[in-house]
Amino acid sequence: MKKAILGKKVGMTQLFLADGTMIPVTVVEAGPCPVIQKKTEGRDGYEAIQVGFSEMREKLATRPRKGHCEKAGVKVMRYLREFKLEDAASYEIGQVIKADVFAEGDKVDVSGKSKGKGFAGVIKRWNYGRGRKTHGSHSYRATGSMGACSYPGEVMKTKRLPGHMGSENVTVQNLEVVKVDAERNLLMLKGAIPGAKGTMVAVKSTVK
Repeated sequence: MKKAILGKKVGMTQLFLADGTMIPVTVVEAGPCPVIQKKTEGRDGYEAIQVGFSEMREKLATRPRKGHCEKAGVKVMRYLREFKLEDAASYEIGQVIKADVFAEGDKVDVSGKSKGKGFAGVIKRWNYGRGRKTHGSHSYRATGSMGACSYPGEVMKTKRLPGHMGSENVTVQNLEVVKVDAERNLLMLKGAIPGAKGTMVAVKSTVK
């Protein structure tokens, strides 16, 4: 059965097992996430649920968002995400999904927005080699030759060039749930996940 929840990346720490083994873990504040909307096969063509995370002040929310949340009978949520689950029909509007939906040992995929690096050159962005520093060369970190001389005489599409780096949706697959703290709504996942501290992430049952 597939499960999913929204959360916030708190940071990284480490846990020690009974045999003294140290495990690096990422702490995620997972939920509580109320179900705000249900998609059905008859009305929408597929089954899914829309959940919210992180309450926000009503005066900061748009009127459509306030009306959408009030219709479900929940407080205004900052983040809304939709999950296609096999048992979506079993969820009810207003039902709250908490961190204990996952158990220790579960395998999950975590999706989030990676850290933004700003404008970057090809060496940092694509791991290009630098130019030589001899024989009068002054192009140490420049892109260099990018196209053919005569035909087709243009820079081809998909050429790796300088540009904006990071701030992309990234998914890390097959992470293990090391510990679940249901009272504090915390999940501890083995390894690293995308984004900086405070980034909103989606934790879902792994697809592999």
